[in-house]
Amino acid sequence: MPATEDTVSDMMYQVPTICPYCGTGCSVNLIVQDGKITGTTPNIRSPVNEGKLCQKGTYCHQFIQSPDRLKKPLVRRGDVFVETDWESAYQLIAQKLKEYRPSEIGVLASAQCSNEDNYVLMKFARGVLKTNNLDHSARLCHEATMIGLSFSFGNGTMTNSISDIGLSDCIICLGSNPFEQHPLVGRQIIRAQASGGKFIYADPRYTPTAIQADLFLQYSGGFDVAVLNCIMAEIIRKGWEDQEFINTRTREYDSFKRTVLESTYTPHHVSHLTGVSRDDLLKAAEWIGTAERCMFLCSPGPLYRSGGVHTVQAIAHLMMLTGNIGRPGAGVCVLCGQSNVQGTCDMGCLPDFFPGYQPVTDSFAYQTVKQIWNFPDGIAPSSRGLDMNRMFTKADGKYGGIRALILAGENPFESGPDPQTVHQGLKNLDFLVVSEIFFTKTCEYADIVLPAACYAEKDGSVTNTERRVQRLHKAASPPGIAKPDWQIITEIASIMGYAKQFPYTEPADIFSEITRVCNPYQGMTFERISRPDGICWPCPSVDHPGMSILYTDRFLHPDGKGVFCPVEWRPPSEKPNMMYPFLLISGRIIWHWHTGMMTGKSKNLSDEVHEVYVEIHPGDAAKVRISDGERILIRSKKGQLSCKARIVPEIMQGIIFMPTLFDAAVRRLTGTRESGLEKSEYKSIYVAIEPLRMGDGPV
Repeated sequence: MPATEDTVSDMMYQVPTICPYCGTGCSVNLIVQDGKITGTTPNIRSPVNEGKLCQKGTYCHQFIQSPDRLKKPLVRRGDVFVETDWESAYQLIAQKLKEYRPSEIGVLASAQCSNEDNYVLMKFARGVLKTNNLDHSARLCHEATMIGLSFSFGNGTMTNSISDIGLSDCIICLGSNPFEQHPLVGRQIIRAQASGGKFIYADPRYTPTAIQADLFLQYSGGFDVAVLNCIMAEIIRKGWEDQEFINTRTREYDSFKRTVLESTYTPHHVSHLTGVSRDDLLKAAEWIGTAERCMFLCSPGPLYRSGGVHTVQAIAHLMMLTGNIGRPGAGVCVLCGQSNVQGTCDMGCLPDFFPGYQPVTDSFAYQTVKQIWNFPDGIAPSSRGLDMNRMFTKADGKYGGIRALILAGENPFESGPDPQTVHQGLKNLDFLVVSEIFFTKTCEYADIVLPAACYAEKDGSVTNTERRVQRLHKAASPPGIAKPDWQIITEIASIMGYAKQFPYTEPADIFSEITRVCNPYQGMTFERISRPDGICWPCPSVDHPGMSILYTDRFLHPDGKGVFCPVEWRPPSEKPNMMYPFLLISGRIIWHWHTGMMTGKSKNLSDEVHEVYVEIHPGDAAKVRISDGERILIRSKKGQLSCKARIVPEIMQGIIFMPTLFDAAVRRLTGTRESGLEKSEYKSIYVAIEPLRMGDGPV
């Protein structure tokens, strides 16, 4: 058991926990002295990071002691916030929530919270508030992969473990930059190459990941399906497909084969479309088609641009075509961007699913969950609730719309969909409660702000991108009178008359209930996941080690077969023109994570990058007459912003890149994103660039 400040307050000691940033889930040891966290070291026992950390993980302790941390509950009094005590805040929340109908309340969970935090919040929404209006922002970027992989595999999660990547003979990476976004995953790529494996990388930018590639395919976004269909057609023409796997474990192959063998996907035609040489397309097909074990890496974020669901389907087809599913070193690795994206979805923080991806509309699942929870007045009806986009769209201040919103760890003003819709929705709300560790832009709209404990100040669990459930250990006390989110929600539920349904005194109590409601977790215990390896779900029994590899003998469709769902490449709906000639893309950089709320409070990271910038090709810079370091104005159909220009040769002409650290800035230029099969992605955004003149645009 880790030491606590109560027993060794005058000593220096280490407490194991999980890095709060990307979805890799690296184990870290927090160094504690006199009750304060003073440093970080990697945990050498972890199977995920094996004693290594990236820059963000190395400094993941620095924001914890920030003087900007929220320490006491705040209540709005006119245009100012005043400090209050917990009891007063709870009473006001309970009183106000009773004024609204279930359909008028929305709840947002967070991939930055623990499984226990999110489970309790989800149960509060469905059991206390009787609403399925429940979501989290990370679902927006994860949705395309969940939908696309579910079509073929029956489930939308990563198929293999991170360590499996190092066993692969051929790795293809699309829509991700792991050497910056998931550096410890990048380490596994190097391990595979050291054993003779080939690495194929596709991206519009010559990133640090591209430097490591054996074959770099540089092309603009929007052509992924064309490239993948081309590669698959060549594999079929050369006879490299795994016919036995296709015959025994899949269906609908013939219609898929007809599609990819169309003339649209010949190497000559796709080379003309994308600018990738014919020889490189043929080489990629040969390496993938002849590899004994091939792994496909992708990140959800870039895949929710136009055509994202179809891109994911094509990825699944490539792996089934070559029989690269259900084996070590062979599968689809979806690299989640936030630390607990997988866990937040697992916990049912979705408008249409209970924990474990049980549809709320399924009568058996509904009755099972209802019976376990045992609310005397029932739970939310068995119908889909509103997702995050629709909550803000319906927050119109009118009777019957969304009038109250509860947020735990979410900052939609900076990370949500269309900022104009979010901004207007926040203004229209009658009542907004925000639980946070810092006073964010979203907090400015709140009626009550609650101080929450961060990852290092609470016990619990998180689930990383490979489905590995691991333990958080409390290393220090929260600042002031801040509390973990699970405790805050539990105490509010008790005041509202549901103490029996929320009897939790510690996270272990909550996790025990999770294993009863969330089927993939049913064989886990708090003690088992406290071991350094954690456990990968599904874990069907208490003596089961967990499954690190999915689909070893069957897929999750009723007949056990993987499904080929042929997809056609479609030209992007948005194209460059004289007014808006440049395609805007975004992605994470190595120094920062997400909106920078935590990394921005970490001196070593903030010193590296602390202001908005875009990368532009020298040829494009010359056309618009801007120089390196100059402030420029960027305009789209939706908005404008000003920032510094970085002129770099590594990016394709016609494309500009902005780090997602500045999500609030990026979203000034983008439009509303709808959810669902046909609308689960952003359209491509084209912009204009010009030198900044005095009085132009917001900074």
